[in-house]
Amino acid sequence: MKDRTLSVALVGSGGDGIMTAGDTLLRAASKAGWYGLITRSVGPQIRGGESLAFLRLANYPVEAQSDHVDILVALDWPSVLRFTDELPLYEGTVVIGNSATGEPPESVRASSGRCESIDFAEIMSAVSGARANTIAVGVVAGLIGIPMELVGEILGKMFAAKGEKIVDASLAAAKSGFKAAQQLEETRQLPKPVGKTTGRWMISGNDATAVGALRGGIRFVAAYPITPATEILEWLSPRLAKLGGTLVQAEDELASINMCVGASFGGIPSLTATSGPGLSLMVEGIGLAVATEVPVVVVDVMRGSPSTGIPTKSEQSDLNIAVYGLSGDAPHVVIAPTSIADSIFSAQWSVYLAEAMQTPVILLSDQQMGQAMAVIEKPMEFPFVTKREVASPLDEYDRYELTESGVSPMALPGTAGGAYTADGLEHNPHGTPSTSATDHVMQLDKRERKITSFDYGDYWAEIDGEGELAVITWGSVSASVYEAAREIDPTGKKIRLITLRLIAPAQPERLLAALDGVKKTLVVEQSHSAQLYHYLISHYGLSNDAASYHRSGPLIIRPGEIETRLTELAA
Repeated sequence: MKDRTLSVALVGSGGDGIMTAGDTLLRAASKAGWYGLITRSVGPQIRGGESLAFLRLANYPVEAQSDHVDILVALDWPSVLRFTDELPLYEGTVVIGNSATGEPPESVRASSGRCESIDFAEIMSAVSGARANTIAVGVVAGLIGIPMELVGEILGKMFAAKGEKIVDASLAAAKSGFKAAQQLEETRQLPKPVGKTTGRWMISGNDATAVGALRGGIRFVAAYPITPATEILEWLSPRLAKLGGTLVQAEDELASINMCVGASFGGIPSLTATSGPGLSLMVEGIGLAVATEVPVVVVDVMRGSPSTGIPTKSEQSDLNIAVYGLSGDAPHVVIAPTSIADSIFSAQWSVYLAEAMQTPVILLSDQQMGQAMAVIEKPMEFPFVTKREVASPLDEYDRYELTESGVSPMALPGTAGGAYTADGLEHNPHGTPSTSATDHVMQLDKRERKITSFDYGDYWAEIDGEGELAVITWGSVSASVYEAAREIDPTGKKIRLITLRLIAPAQPERLLAALDGVKKTLVVEQSHSAQLYHYLISHYGLSNDAASYHRSGPLIIRPGEIETRLTELAA
């Protein structure tokens, strides 16, 4: 697999247009027939700072970054030094520097194979309106074999709204960079693309989550902007309006969750999106939704934590708060997308589950998955029809009737005979507040029963392979796990991969069946305290003999480090 892929890192200061350059290259490569992935890394500054676009191209679908950088294009060296631990250079790395910024630092020269330079300033002075990032696009395209005509086509579309003058300057700059690259020593070219390009999507995890939410029937969104979840709101805002829905930018996370509970109480499928600090503020409101049995979807795009933490970097450290963070015994559902592409399915499924069981669903994505953009095959349409069990006009109505499934019909405001009290106090079946021990136990059992008796089908996890060595993982890390396992075992006969989608409620019987015949198990996650590992032992019945590979963010877990651990276990 490694010889079918190539990775490029573009580094510069905030405002240099590094992300635009990476996006342009991915779009051009996609149009030429390659698959690809772009991840971004920026400093914590609101404005300025440093920017890194990490681009990986291949002739097969990829959602994990590679172990090494094949080509590094640096617009300035101070920014490169700030990303030292995120740029795995090796003896095969070709470094392209901007000669106007001086010689490469010793650390860069020592860890890479070859250093070249291009005079960006000279090109910018010769081409009116040229910018360094567009020159860099041409340089990379020329080095790795992306046709210039496709680059020009993408640039023309991207800058069309800015006018002909900007488009012409961008094209001239890219062509100059392309020509400059031809003067350099040849580098490794991209492998030939395979398959048809029609029908593919280029989408980020956050946008995919938004697509799934819309497909699932979400028509009300209230949220407070927070990194790295804000793109979900930006994508949904114009599209919700076209469908007659509403998006509110609330004053804070407390208002967001309570607005969603209120809208859902009125019969409108509702969603909020946040990150760890916001989820901490929302837990009381989510608990209210549990007690009142009001469906709501809460998307948490995890980041480095605790507190403000590292807003622009990834970590899988909100599992504990998502599962255990509500007060009391508050059964709810926790879902985690298995990939960027799966974010569509998982978001749609989350809406379906919330509405079907009249309960909150927390969807755990993460920065690496949410803000990365990948070229994927066009997703299929999924069969879920979101439908809430709604009460019809009646003479007598018990909102919290004790049913076999635990789900009782919900009367919407204005339903004749359907008035009831809905608040956070414990209640009897009619909805009247009650301190009775009998009522409390019956309602606790009811709320638990609807979660634990629901048939989640085979969607609880993705299972691939049939070997005696199993790897259990979740979220964005699953892409690196898959690549590592298939590098060792392309046939899937030796290593079995289990990627959890349904985190809670726990499915111990299903996991036990999935592990049938397995002799060794490894749990892989990006968490300092191995939250998933301990959760699997305590709730999924995983043996204490299982091994754990875990570490914190913000550095992503790459395939190579997992491959090393798997090789050790397989020995």
